[in-house]
Amino acid sequence: MEPRRHVLGPATVFRIGFGAMQLPGPGVFGPPRDRDAAIAVLRRAADLGVDHIDTAHFYGPEVANELIQAALHDQPAQLRQGIEDNLRSLAVDHLAVVNLRLMDDAKPDQRFEDQLAAMVKARDDGLIGGIGLSNVSLDHLRYALAITDIACVQNLMNLSDRRSMPILEECHARGIAFVPFFPLGSGFSRGNPVLVSTQVADTAARLGCTPAQVALAWLLDLQPEILLIPGTSSMSHLEENMSAANVELDAEARKLLA
Repeated sequence: MEPRRHVLGPATVFRIGFGAMQLPGPGVFGPPRDRDAAIAVLRRAADLGVDHIDTAHFYGPEVANELIQAALHDQPAQLRQGIEDNLRSLAVDHLAVVNLRLMDDAKPDQRFEDQLAAMVKARDDGLIGGIGLSNVSLDHLRYALAITDIACVQNLMNLSDRRSMPILEECHARGIAFVPFFPLGSGFSRGNPVLVSTQVADTAARLGCTPAQVALAWLLDLQPEILLIPGTSSMSHLEENMSAANVELDAEARKLLA
């Protein structure tokens, strides 16, 4: 059998490596269609023994190199740098809570534990007050709680996507804040299933409020640990969202939206 490794300059590498040209968008330009998938490919390559990656500054440009850095470089150091960058840009010396956001394919493993250790160090150093988790599974949450206190979980949750309901229940049992992102559905997809729902529209008409207010009120009604962060650049939408706190769902609404 032929040797599986060979000298490449100062290094000895596995004879099958990885070319990064296909990671950016079409025509080797711009971001990839699916950033999480691109990073997952790079991490899987490393898991399979790849130690020779061909890349270039002009792939993207800079996109391939940035993806490689995000996927494979020292993530605990990057987390610390990210916290310090936020402190500097906000001109503050302390952040109340910082969320550790995971990729879709992340597992509760040694990489996750190392990231948590970096967050704990930042908290112990007084840079942050609490550690949050974002885009995590129930296993992630329980794994993290065995290591440190968790201030909040920030996961996708709305009327049309309830996959994080078991995590919400765990947060409720432990008194941990749960912050649903995309509470009104994704602003990046067409035909938002939350705001076009006939059940939502019918409830809004009956209660004399807007569909967005019904969707937000439904979340607030689930558990007292829910904290909402609906985003908008519109003054009228801001006022509409804030007024959702005054919307009371009755038994008929809860049954229809269940």
